[in-house]
Order: sequence, then C-alpha cells, then structure tokens
Amino acid sequence: MPSVILLNKPYRVLSQFTDHEGEPPRSTLADFLNAPGYRVAGRLDFDSEGLVVLTRDGALQQRIANPKFKLWKTYWAQVEGDPTNQALSALSSGLELRDGPTRPARVRRITPPNLWHRDPPVRYRAKIPDSWLELSLQEGRNRQVRRMTAAVGLPTLRLVRVSVGQWCLDDLMPGGYRTEVVAGSP
Repeated sequence: MPSVILLNKPYRVLSQFTDHEGEPPRSTLADFLNAPGYRVAGRLDFDSEGLVVLTRDGALQQRIANPKFKLWKTYWAQVEGDPTNQALSALSSGLELRDGPTRPARVRRITPPNLWHRDPPVRYRAKIPDSWLELSLQEGRNRQVRRMTAAVGLPTLRLVRVSVGQWCLDDLMPGGYRTEVVAGSP
C-alpha cells in the first residue's frame, strides 16, 4: 500500500525540496524533512501555510493533485473586511477570473481559529476589520483562493490549508509531519 507524508508547511517555505532561483536561497521542505523519492501532490504557495501531502506513488499523486479527480481542499482565510452575503454567494457560486471561471466552492464564515503564531505576524489595522472564512475547492489554480477573495473585495491576509481530501492538518505544528498508509483512494 502507498504511504503519504503529511507536513504542516510553514509560512515562507517553498513546496519543493530545492531552491534554484532564490537569492539568497529560500527555505524548502528539505529544511524540515528528509524524504527521498517523495514528491508534493499539489503545491502550496510560498506565503501560504498548512497541509502539504507528499507521496512516492505517481498515480496517487495525480489523484490528489489533478482537478479532474475533484478532491476537496479546505482553507482557512483571514481576509481584510467584513464579508457580505453577496460576497459569500459569489464565492460559492463560482467567479470569473482572468484564467477562466472557477468551480463552485463551499464557503462559510468561521470564528478566528486557534492557530500558531506566524512570524512575521499579519499586519494589524485598527480601522479596518478582518474576518475568517473557510473555503473548500475542487481545483487548485495558482493563488486561487487569494484571487477569489480579492475579486469580491476581501484581500487575503493569511491563508492556511487545513485539509486535502481525507487528510487533515489536525494538531501538526509548523514544520511537523506524520506518515500515514493509504487504504483506498483519497
């Protein structure tokens, strides 16, 4: 049976094991784990945090990362502003972005989650409120959640992926990981 490594990718870490472009070199997954043969199944942006799934099984990697398999990915997004019902409806119905329409998403307001401290912290603006949303998508375009929230006037301040299919972040702290055997499809 294939196995996966579930890693809580910290803020400002590349979702890969090497950095050939950064000057000075940026932090990578290799700073947190030694996993020869494992590959990331669906990237997470440099400035996003949370669950990254790695596997050695190419078919499993495709089932996790390829949007045609419609695997749900859930994010907690701290956004600038107070979401209106109209904005939430637009996010859940699907939006037109520059690279085409998004699939409908699951979206809801949530209370601020109990997360680890981020360094540097999210900027605080006394006169502008912030809110938290939980968004679940079945696709994963480049910076999609950030582009979606910006399109409805709610710029993302912090983004944490909390689940990919059947796998959840649970109590993993940034840089922490665990290995799980995959029994069945994600």
